[in-house]
Amino acid sequence: MPVLLLLLVSASPLRALVPVRNVDGPVAGPAPAAASAQDSGFGDLDTSAPQGIAPEEIVKRLGIRETEFRKARDEYTFKQLVKTDTISEDTGRPDGEYQQLSQIDFTPEGRRVERVLFAPANTIERVIMTEADFDEIRNRLPFILTTEDLPKYDVTYLGKQKVDELDTYVFQAGPKTLEKGKRYFQGKVWVDQQDFQIVLINGKTVPQDTRKGHEDLQPPFTTYYEQVDGKYWFPTYTKAEGNLHFAAQQGALSQDVHIRTIVKYTDYKRYIFKAKSRVLDANGNVIEEKDSGKP
Repeated sequence: MPVLLLLLVSASPLRALVPVRNVDGPVAGPAPAAASAQDSGFGDLDTSAPQGIAPEEIVKRLGIRETEFRKARDEYTFKQLVKTDTISEDTGRPDGEYQQLSQIDFTPEGRRVERVLFAPANTIERVIMTEADFDEIRNRLPFILTTEDLPKYDVTYLGKQKVDELDTYVFQAGPKTLEKGKRYFQGKVWVDQQDFQIVLINGKTVPQDTRKGHEDLQPPFTTYYEQVDGKYWFPTYTKAEGNLHFAAQQGALSQDVHIRTIVKYTDYKRYIFKAKSRVLDANGNVIEEKDSGKP
């Protein structure tokens, strides 16, 4: 049976959530995914240079904002719904499904934990989900292009594009070199012109291992973001879909497996960490200890 390394991301031209700025609070709004400029919600790509700022400066500010976001996201709790289906080519319907709803939370000591809230029996039979799959789900999304990560990538300015109500800069991003044992994003990145933060990505994970019997395959993806607490853009909807080819082995026929993965992130809430304070006497002895702050 083929072993599939699934990636928690979203695919190309299917309907999903596209971020729409709301001046009175968080953003939301249904719209098609970014397959081309002709899709509803996406304006034409303007390849002229940005006005009043160099592409290199945009990338620099992007790295700074993404670094801030990575730190901020580590202080939020949220729910994460993952659903992966294998799709029958005969009927076009799921013939196997994995599903899990989790609460990403903190212990009273402030340690990050994942609590499973709902997980029906896994009925996927045509591929095997390994621990590496779940590691991808927990740790490799969303794509965050921090100042530390930027030297690993070639980032090329493509132009400006309207995405619903957002004015964005569009970049092509891909790894400069492929380091053994590491995976990278390769594709397009949409950056909000006001916030200098990623609001949409569309691409794939590289490298893909196509060696017979060792296939490590992921479908193309798109990830959508929404603004939370009026400051940072958080991933809220991801979807991956594609036909993955597994070579014949041990006398079996080769096969293509149609995979669809949807991930939804909801209920983002900032966690206020407790801090202990001590009251000391003149000799430095502890008179009283108490907690300040609340979860």
